[in-house]
Amino acid sequence: MTVRIGVVVFPGSNCDADTLHALTIVGAEAVPLWHESVDLGGAAAVVLPGGFAYGDYLRAGVIARFSPVMRSVAAFASGGGLVLGICNGFQVLAEAGLVPGALLRNRGLRFLGRDVHVVPERLDTPFTRALPDRRPLRLPIAHGEGAYFADEASLDAIEAAGGVLFRYATADGRAVAADDREANPNGSLRAIAGVVAPNGNVAGLMPHPERATEAVLGSDDGRLLLRSLVEAAAERASGAAVAVGAR
Repeated sequence: MTVRIGVVVFPGSNCDADTLHALTIVGAEAVPLWHESVDLGGAAAVVLPGGFAYGDYLRAGVIARFSPVMRSVAAFASGGGLVLGICNGFQVLAEAGLVPGALLRNRGLRFLGRDVHVVPERLDTPFTRALPDRRPLRLPIAHGEGAYFADEASLDAIEAAGGVLFRYATADGRAVAADDREANPNGSLRAIAGVVAPNGNVAGLMPHPERATEAVLGSDDGRLLLRSLVEAAAERASGAAVAVGAR
């Protein structure tokens, strides 16, 4: 069964085509969803791609969260639908309150475009289930506002609820502190690179898995993440029980 995955296209999105291509590689029928539409087209899962939605002139994701399609995405998520936000998509999800925390300007206030390493905190979610182990993944980042932030009490609550999906790490998978400028270049608190919502069906991460799905790109580690989403969505579409990893 080929499962349909929707990719939202906002004005300014620049990773939508890459994401559609990457999802196709891992076996999905990937379809674009225009931001003015409230119809998700029967998609079994939705991806908010990276880019510069509405130019991000005020604050990344703050305008995009009011797009008509986001009302449908929020309702879809509320009903248990699988939603993944990548980079700017993560920022949109945070602005919409669909994942905890916020994304602030990078440490040093400079745009960053480079490869990083992240390690999964959990392998039991629809976004990480195809990862064979907790080995580090090499993925690219490209953002100006990627420093993950929440107050200390909220961070403790997120940790306790299993809300941390990925952390920045060294190439050999060692954990790093927030002030490690090499492994955690944007200054994310507790080196958090991705989170999952309490119900386990909505996730966001700053690195770009869709830019790491073929060896010719320097890494195909991102394929494991997208394959996780496609497999989980396919099981859900077929009526099979899907553990969403809430805890």
